[in-house]
Amino acid sequence: MIDRLSNEKIPSAAPRASSAEVLAQEIIERLTYRIGKDPKVAKPHDWLTAAILVVRDRITDNWMESTRKTYATDAKRVYYLSLEFLIGRLMRDAVTNIGLMDELREALASFGVDLDVIAALEPDAALGNGGLGRLAACFMESMATVDIPAYGYGIRYVHGLFRQQMADGWQVELPETWLAHGNPWEFERRESSYEIGFGGSVETVNVDEEVTRYVWKPAERVIATACDTPVVGWRAKRVNTLRLWTAHPIDPILLDAFNAGDHIGALRESNKAESLARVLYPADATPAGQELRLRQEFFFSSASLQDILRRHLQQYPDFTSLPDKVAIQLNDTHPAVSVAELVRLLTDVHGMDFETAWDIARHTFSYTNHTLLPEALETWPVPLFERLLPRHMQIVYAINAKILLEARKQKSHSDQEVRNISLIDESGDRRVRMGNLAFVGSHSINGVSALHTELMKETVFADLHRLYPERINNKTNGITPRRWLMQCNPELVTLIRGAIGDEFMDNTEALQALDPFADKPDFQEKFAAIKRANKVKLAQLVQSRMGIRLDPSAMFDIQIKRIHEYKRQLLNIIEAISLYDQIRSHPELDWVPRVKLFAGKAAPSYHNAKLIIKLANDVAKVINNDPAVRGLLKIVFIPNYNVSLAEIMVPAADLSEQISTAGMEASGTGNMKFALNGALTIGTLDGANVEMRDWVGEENIKIFGMTADEVAKVRAEGHNPRAIIEQSRELSQALFAISSGVFSPDDRNRFTGLIDGIYNHDWFMVAADFDAYTKAQREVDAIWTDTGSWYSKTIRNTARMGWFSSDRTIRQYAGEIWRAG
Repeated sequence: MIDRLSNEKIPSAAPRASSAEVLAQEIIERLTYRIGKDPKVAKPHDWLTAAILVVRDRITDNWMESTRKTYATDAKRVYYLSLEFLIGRLMRDAVTNIGLMDELREALASFGVDLDVIAALEPDAALGNGGLGRLAACFMESMATVDIPAYGYGIRYVHGLFRQQMADGWQVELPETWLAHGNPWEFERRESSYEIGFGGSVETVNVDEEVTRYVWKPAERVIATACDTPVVGWRAKRVNTLRLWTAHPIDPILLDAFNAGDHIGALRESNKAESLARVLYPADATPAGQELRLRQEFFFSSASLQDILRRHLQQYPDFTSLPDKVAIQLNDTHPAVSVAELVRLLTDVHGMDFETAWDIARHTFSYTNHTLLPEALETWPVPLFERLLPRHMQIVYAINAKILLEARKQKSHSDQEVRNISLIDESGDRRVRMGNLAFVGSHSINGVSALHTELMKETVFADLHRLYPERINNKTNGITPRRWLMQCNPELVTLIRGAIGDEFMDNTEALQALDPFADKPDFQEKFAAIKRANKVKLAQLVQSRMGIRLDPSAMFDIQIKRIHEYKRQLLNIIEAISLYDQIRSHPELDWVPRVKLFAGKAAPSYHNAKLIIKLANDVAKVINNDPAVRGLLKIVFIPNYNVSLAEIMVPAADLSEQISTAGMEASGTGNMKFALNGALTIGTLDGANVEMRDWVGEENIKIFGMTADEVAKVRAEGHNPRAIIEQSRELSQALFAISSGVFSPDDRNRFTGLIDGIYNHDWFMVAADFDAYTKAQREVDAIWTDTGSWYSKTIRNTARMGWFSSDRTIRQYAGEIWRAG
């Protein structure tokens, strides 16, 4: 290998022995000299840290070798910028991917330590909210697996997303203290520190008669310092880097103020800096909250770009080769300010002219859109943006002038279409449109499912698509099969290996060989036994956490995702109330025992989402304690949903709820995880459900409700939900029960506003789809009662989901967008 600085050959690290005896010796060495504990007094968390350090050291050998290989081969690097990385626990992921699970288990057992027990002590890294952050984590693992040199860039949140608790059924947000005892996986890189500015003014410097330079003089500065976590791919083929930024003040304490007695005020700069990496998605209902969000986004974007440019100059003479050697992927609009920041760095810091800098930026960036909701495409008030980032506001205006002049030259855009293309929204208070900035500043804009991509062209980016028709493309999301099959469902993996061999472990699409086993009774029996064991595990968790007993022989009907009205947890709850009424009214019928499980967090300022959580808990309290139900229906809302909880719930699901309003879910990845683990999907033709239906077969998925086109048509022509409700006895009775206080006797008006929304506008088509959803649920019951048919369908879901691997997605990104690998 070649050292990137000296050009001298560096010997590769010799492979380490991996026997259980060697690992046991290394664990004792780390326990003694890195933790300072004698094995006789070591606690479970000490053994966990010692084991992590042993695994980390093994990974580090491959990490350094991967870096040397990238320099030696002059490979193009991919940089994935994301405000979220929902990586979860790393212990099992790393140990599985380096192939040391059995040896490490044996080594720990020699000391009387259970690997499963200590692995459960590892905290979930609180670095993400939901699908977007988990997708970023899957992509990082897959980039390493398919041998793409990559860095992930984000923020090292001290508390991240909140820890969710319930107080009388209400969501309560508490700080998540995942870093309270440090993070043994990470390495601080003090040498990778950069100044980040805010506010101030811009000075004009006339270099000569033709050249003018602009100098930003920030009023505030903070230091961004990198912390690196190795991300190991399958079979340790490559180890990439997740680089997270932490914030520090230039001066940690204002000593004059402290000595003058202002002990609190003396720390204000320190507190202000550290707030940048304190919490993920601070509430933005106040101007201060909005400002902090914009500060966070610029903080990590600027630090990441400075780091990227520094690394590029370390290997290449100038930035003309940047698009050939660097691909920067913007994961949603959060890092969109990077477009303006890269132009600023190239022009103001490195002396490049604007046209060249803009051309380089546009060929370097690509942008993934994750939403069709206009309100989710970030915009910032122009006064806030201009005050906080004055030079960037100038650059945004310069880019906007260039784009709008280009649109005018085509003479095919109306005044309204030009206004829609503009980076500045002038329909109300003037705001900077970050989605438009990301679009015009990128050579590729991709959706995350086939339906979502087509809807992007027709809705949120219709006019930009007309201006740049070649830019939008589709890259349907995927999930890493290592985390979401091999690690969370090892018994199923063992069964599959016995049936079809090991090829699927390296190529998930080889699962198709399982298809002939779907109708074999002996295989169905083994598959069912594994599903039941997973359900028993989940039932034990619910019993220990919540004191609720679940029957593993009942159908486990699960909806786990962020709480949002378009995801329609409300539809699920209303159907549960309707089922409750029917069970009580017709005890003579042969009802299928069902457990409806919910989990997910609502944004702290999202009133209706928090009401939906409260409703789920109120309904559960009534139904679960009603003897007339005879245990045929239970409702459970499990608090504090995270990756580790998902790893238990996903393999235990019989029925996967993917019931978003058609046309509003970009893709979904929970749908893929459930199906891969042998659950039947009930869902709308939304997001990746459309492609899942095509792959698993329409007879092996339960689709209901309006299509995206039908939803759009109903909205355009005028929706009359009240008439629909009045024609549906079950729906009207369920809504009346909620609004009249049957489930909230302490406050009979608690849910009146929530139900009025369904009567008055029903924007999310809860009433419109209710009867179809209820019919589909009873059809699911009929399938469930035919055991052979049920397992035939669910086994085929597992067999036919291989295409939805994130390895496939990343290969498509690499070949069609990044031109890397």
